[in-house]
Amino acid sequence: MQTLHQISTTEMEVTSIRLERELKERLKELAGNQGYQALIRDVLWQYIHSQSSSAPRSQIARQEIRASVPAIAQQEEKCVLTGKRIHPQESMLLGLTAKGGWVPLSVESMAA
Repeated sequence: MQTLHQISTTEMEVTSIRLERELKERLKELAGNQGYQALIRDVLWQYIHSQSSSAPRSQIARQEIRASVPAIAQQEEKCVLTGKRIHPQESMLLGLTAKGGWVPLSVESMAA
């Protein structure tokens, strides 16, 4: 996982957060040489971007989809491969990306 925002640590604010010891240890294992604080920053920035209504989802390449699972849209979505609208209660797929995120896919977009 790459850091989304490269900024000097001198420009950051110190924040305290309480984490369970096991959670902290597992984060350290996942982060490897990156460090768990950088990993947490990446996760938080990804969450912000995923929740931002002003940040449009960018299209991705089909090769970036590792797996897909059937789903039913609960709100209007847009297929990240084709741009096709997916209406509420319409069948769709959720695609797992190489970066570990889930993206909306139209059923037709993954047809062989």
